[in-house]
Amino acid sequence: MTQKEAVEQTLERLGGIATLAQLYKETFEIKECVWKTKTPFASIRQIVQLDKNIYKIKPGLYALKSHQKELEGLGILVQTEKNKDSQEIQQFNHSYYQGLLLTIGNMRKMQTFVPNQDKNKLYAKQKLGDIRTLQEIPNFSFDNIVQRISTVDVIWFNQRNMPDSLFEVEHSTDIQNSLLKFNDLQDFYTRMVIVADEHRHEEYKKKLDYSSFENLKQKGRVKFLNYADLEKQYKQELEKQELSFVL
Repeated sequence: MTQKEAVEQTLERLGGIATLAQLYKETFEIKECVWKTKTPFASIRQIVQLDKNIYKIKPGLYALKSHQKELEGLGILVQTEKNKDSQEIQQFNHSYYQGLLLTIGNMRKMQTFVPNQDKNKLYAKQKLGDIRTLQEIPNFSFDNIVQRISTVDVIWFNQRNMPDSLFEVEHSTDIQNSLLKFNDLQDFYTRMVIVADEHRHEEYKKKLDYSSFENLKQKGRVKFLNYADLEKQYKQELEKQELSFVL
């Protein structure tokens, strides 16, 4: 079996769609294919980019063209100028970036959580609830604080069950709502990040200038992470998997 066939077979076995992380893990389970290279992950990346039977949905997310109609029926769409403002794209983008954040957190050995109302949303064909490592939020503080934080889009917890990082994905909703949430949680020593398209950066800075968020701004409690940089960091985490030792 050729390497190209092995990648296509893996995609088929995963329902016609897979992240690079899934391909890196699952493709080498096919014993009929021998990878005589020191950089097999790079070979997979080259195959998904060049194989005419495969198309890119998002950076790090690829699918078989034979499954495209089925995937579009599930709301897994390639973004275009024509559909970029549609509700379907907005919903897909939100769950996609939640999935990226969960995956990065898992690779960094964090405990990860998404709100229960999001657990059935799809990242590739995986439910976000199946990617998160925590099915219930740790009872780390007073009930009202735990309830407040449980609505954050993605949370990384450390091994002591304390929140390490809070991420709010703002594709189309009001950034001010996320800042209000972070404002309520400012007494915790945790990173708080707004994740959005770069075109919303100015909006984020204007909202952060509101007097209500003075403490957040002065103390540098909240950061802005654009989608492109998040995708780059995902790729960097994947590249680390190729190394025998990471400093």
